[in-house]
Amino acid sequence: MPEHITLYTAKICPFAHRVELALAEAKVGYKRCEIDLANKPQWYAPQVNPASKVPAIAYGGPQVPPEQPSPDSIKLAESLILVEFIADLYPESNLLPKDPVQRAKTRFFIDAVSTKFLPAYMGPLARGESFDSFWAALDTLQALLPADKTFAVGDEYTAADIAIAPFLARMEVWLTNDIGAYKAGEGTKAAQDFFKGQRFARFVKYFNAIKARDSFPATFDADYMKEKYTARFASLREQVQAAAVAAAA
Repeated sequence: MPEHITLYTAKICPFAHRVELALAEAKVGYKRCEIDLANKPQWYAPQVNPASKVPAIAYGGPQVPPEQPSPDSIKLAESLILVEFIADLYPESNLLPKDPVQRAKTRFFIDAVSTKFLPAYMGPLARGESFDSFWAALDTLQALLPADKTFAVGDEYTAADIAIAPFLARMEVWLTNDIGAYKAGEGTKAAQDFFKGQRFARFVKYFNAIKARDSFPATFDADYMKEKYTARFASLREQVQAAAVAAAA
């Protein structure tokens, strides 16, 4: 029987969300410790993760409060490593397929998320850039989705889906609520293009399948995310758009 797990996480963080999804899919009981990323506790870096980031896991050791991590527990970090760790601990979850070809396809899709999608993700949101690069990255991932299957590599939900699900969840929030550094109204238009247009029809179907999993509503609070993203990006939009006007003058 695997030892107990303490997860150090933050609701705002899509990388931490990956690990919460993996634990939910594996139906694992664990202690959850919310870390305020703007005011991290002094004990966190020296006792849990020297990089001072979430997510992180304390595995094993004695049963102690999360705020008093035991030196006898094993500390692990980085979202994709932790997802694979959970998949290895709970192989019945099938987060990493047993078939070598399917497992390779899972890792290939994850690599595309990391190298193609994530570099483009923050362009419109945080820098007010054109959506062109963002759409091109989504085109790349959509081309990897099997036309006749439900999820990224087949009909089974895997670590490939976990790799992108938190970002799609947040994308829906910031697009549909017009939150970001881009010009006002561009998010609403982009949401219409993505969710109602034909270009990404396969991707929307895929995203809907992800949202239909019990693990999705159990780990994602859209209202919370809307509140936090609005507070974070409202002033940034003003700064970015003012800088663009000044540069054009």
